[in-house]
Amino acid sequence: MSLPMDVRVIELPLRHAWTISRGTSTSKRNVIVELREGNLIGRGEAAPNVRYGESAETVTEALQKLAPALDGDPRHFRVLSERIEEALPGNHAAKAALDIALHDLAGKRMGVPLYRMFGLDPSRMPITSFSIGIDDPAAMAQKVREAEPYPILKIKLGAQSVREMFGAVRAATPKTVRVDANEAWKPDEALKHIEWLATQGVELVEQPLPAADVEGAKWLRQRSPLPLVADEALMMASDVPRLAEGYHGINVKLQKCGGIREALRIIETARSCGLKIMLGCMVETSVGIAAAAHLGPLVDWLDLDGNLLISADPFKGHPVVEGRIRLGDGPGLGVEPQSSP
Repeated sequence: MSLPMDVRVIELPLRHAWTISRGTSTSKRNVIVELREGNLIGRGEAAPNVRYGESAETVTEALQKLAPALDGDPRHFRVLSERIEEALPGNHAAKAALDIALHDLAGKRMGVPLYRMFGLDPSRMPITSFSIGIDDPAAMAQKVREAEPYPILKIKLGAQSVREMFGAVRAATPKTVRVDANEAWKPDEALKHIEWLATQGVELVEQPLPAADVEGAKWLRQRSPLPLVADEALMMASDVPRLAEGYHGINVKLQKCGGIREALRIIETARSCGLKIMLGCMVETSVGIAAAAHLGPLVDWLDLDGNLLISADPFKGHPVVEGRIRLGDGPGLGVEPQSSP
């Protein structure tokens, strides 16, 4: 038995132009996957990122190649997930879409939300940060004011004007702030930036150095006054042990690692290595965000705001109340399409 699969590319305009150290975008092209079993629909999402060599086109092509892996009893969804992992190298966003859809379908078949399938307590959900992209200092300060409902902010910084940009943010808010450099710094300058940011009440710094600079990360970890979190440097569970020498924590993203199954392996490996764990995202609809949110009770830090950055989410997911995602009792992901006006 093979699960019928529907695939469609969706355009997601952003509320603001999104700038990080690598470039600027005003919209994202993601891919929605639907698997059908009788009257049930399991939904998944791919949010491809050029940083990892993926696009909406590579995802749709990969999904066609992965379709034969769905030939089997859908009740054995873990077996199908394993086949998907092994069927094609790379293409993690495409694999994530199928893995998420299979989990959604399993939860709906059982009539329970995913967090209950995993035996997790939704009341242990950390507060999510809200991200603010690079802009001129005045615009960043304005975005901080617009983010008033969110108690924790994540500020993107690049190679230039670090003190000027962050100074404008700190002048606009006393909130807890995290910083993400997206590989923009070299070791010596990173240490100077981090030492100054520590005086500004920053909680942690994410991916200060290029992912490939393993030795630089080890050097920086020994000297940094703030926790360092690996993002671009982490893909799979097999990456975790070496990262423990250069970072204090890791950022797990379903779109980077290929879905929920591998994310759970990463979390388990990170705990065994003594690392703290952030659960992050790309720019995604409520489908992708919900898939990650069901794992939220397992981690220390949450950065699941991708659906909050788009101007019109085509799906209705879980509300964010005072910065905390409130998971409901709906089966599977607990996400449905928005009602037509």
